[in-house]
Order: sequence, then structure tokens, then C-alpha cells
Amino acid sequence: MAGTVGIVLVSHSGPVAESVAALATGLAGAGAGAPVAPAGGTPDGGLGTSAELIAEAARSVDGGAGVALLVDLGSAVLTVKAMLAEGDELPEGARLVDAPFLEGAVAAVVTASTGADLVAVSAAAGEAYGYRKE
Repeated sequence: MAGTVGIVLVSHSGPVAESVAALATGLAGAGAGAPVAPAGGTPDGGLGTSAELIAEAARSVDGGAGVALLVDLGSAVLTVKAMLAEGDELPEGARLVDAPFLEGAVAAVVTASTGADLVAVSAAAGEAYGYRKE
């Protein structure tokens, strides 16, 4: 969908990023139109974080409305922060979103699919911290 916020899911594991992307888009339903790309692991399939894979994923989902980057932990956070600070690897309007990885991904995809802007997508993902499970 052109003009829709793109979502990048950054994990230390390729299969985890791919599975969370599949779950989030599946739970968003048939109307899910937000572009989502996993960026997990290293280029050789190992565990870790790759600026190259993150940049490639971000470019693939960039439709001009911004890119929300959700990360799992540790070096994924540091890698995305460094990429944003450098300013030339990620599309303009890319933003690191402070949200739980799985629940935030679902909220981000659902919200972006409604045509919401990057601020609303980021807020919806961040609100997932408050989801109660009891």
C-alpha cells in the first residue's frame, strides 16, 4: 500500500523475525495492507544483528510515510540507534519504536493497515506494554 507506514521487525534470529512478521500480518487479517519485513540474524543465517539486513528491510517497506523499527533486545537496539544516528543507512522518517516485540508488532501492523501515520503506529505499538494477561 503506497503511503502506508512500513514495519521492520529486527531480531537476533532470522526465524524469529520471520515468524513474528507472519503472526502479526496473520492476526491483522485480510485487510492488512501495511508492508512488513523481517530483519533477523546475520547474513549467513547465524544469530546476531546486521545493519545490512536492517537497511535492506527498511528500504523494502518504505512507501514515504515512515518506517517503524521494532527490535527484540540488546544489540538490536544499539544497532538501530547507531544507524539512526548516522542518518544515511535508513530511509528518512525511520523511527525506533519502544514496544514489546511481539505484541507491539501486532499493534503496529494493525494500526498501520488503517492508514494511520507513524506517530499513531508508534503509539499503538508502545501501548502494548500495558496489555494485561491476567
